[in-house]
Amino acid sequence: MKVSSNGLLVNSGEGERKAINSELWHACAGPLVSLPPVGSLVVYFPQGHSEQVAASMQKETDFMPNYPNLPSKLICILHNVTLHADAETDEVYAQMTLQPVSKYDKEAILASDMGLKQNKQPAEFFCKTLTASDTSTHGGFSVPRRAAEKIFPTLDYSMQPPAQELVARDLHDNSWNFRHIYRGQPKRHLLTTGWSVFVSTKRLFAGDSVLFIRDEKSQLLLGVRHANRQQSALSSSVISSDSMHIGILAAAAHAAANNSPFTIFYNPRASPAEFVIPFSKYNKAMCTQVSLGMRFRMMSETEESGVRRYMGTITGISDVDPARWKNSQWRNLQVGWDESTAGERPSRVSVWEIEPVVTPFYICPPFFRPTFPRQPGMPGIAAPTGVLVTNSATNNQQ
Repeated sequence: MKVSSNGLLVNSGEGERKAINSELWHACAGPLVSLPPVGSLVVYFPQGHSEQVAASMQKETDFMPNYPNLPSKLICILHNVTLHADAETDEVYAQMTLQPVSKYDKEAILASDMGLKQNKQPAEFFCKTLTASDTSTHGGFSVPRRAAEKIFPTLDYSMQPPAQELVARDLHDNSWNFRHIYRGQPKRHLLTTGWSVFVSTKRLFAGDSVLFIRDEKSQLLLGVRHANRQQSALSSSVISSDSMHIGILAAAAHAAANNSPFTIFYNPRASPAEFVIPFSKYNKAMCTQVSLGMRFRMMSETEESGVRRYMGTITGISDVDPARWKNSQWRNLQVGWDESTAGERPSRVSVWEIEPVVTPFYICPPFFRPTFPRQPGMPGIAAPTGVLVTNSATNNQQ
């Protein structure tokens, strides 16, 4: 096991292998994914974790065992993060070790603050959803001109036709050789020789995505994202389906009762939303008074791995699952979206995912830094005299 420059333990699956490139991992995970730094405070939502497992297994969340003594959230120290990529599907996921805490120090809070300022996404990359032509055995991969000029080495246009050999490495540190050529009528950038082998080996089809990045060392790297074809998000080589749905909440419940470490798996492409939230991000959101009719913006990923803001309105505040997770802040905001094209946007979100359009009314000072929670995962945080943080941002409206 190795530790990367950003403090992440990295591994690529079976046995000891070379470290996964963190920039490539984050590019494959998506533009909105940023894992909290090791040693920082986080808030873990087992309800969100169970939703990931349900989505992975194409089941409803009510199939999960119920643990009535498990709080809807746990404040934890993040001890380590291990980056993984599935050997069969190239799906990226992270293994995290969390430990519930009843008290924490200033350093942990500062680490949580710093995590919000880190940008782990690569500066230079492009992502393309594959067409039927891109995945056929004839021709090759058509590369957008601006992407080819930005990411690939400069072609010698005095050659007829301009061409070069490219070598790119994947998440498992395997090398792939392609011929990059500029030809056709009209002229376009193509990857030809070597491309069909890559497509067949990675089992790519139209609708899947391929991304190329040039990392901080100017290495050319590539990754893939498979479209949702009802496949398991985590393969059996990682963790069995049985242990996933039987074990995850049991481990969290035991950890909550004993303040002991426990391990979770987070798959950003399978989860409806992140369920391990930086404490500073959560705390700021809890200091914001939300109300019915409030206008907000929310960042969302676009098809080619870009981001854009969608506008919406809060239409309701209620528990997603009042029987199993009463008074939970997890996705308890019902929302309506402005655009008819926003049909794929979620109908429920969490308050830390949104940005109020107008300056919000804060129910506690913006720079407030709490010291001790009353009990791991329970509502309410003991604060300096005269300041109280509760989940009144949600409860006052119910």
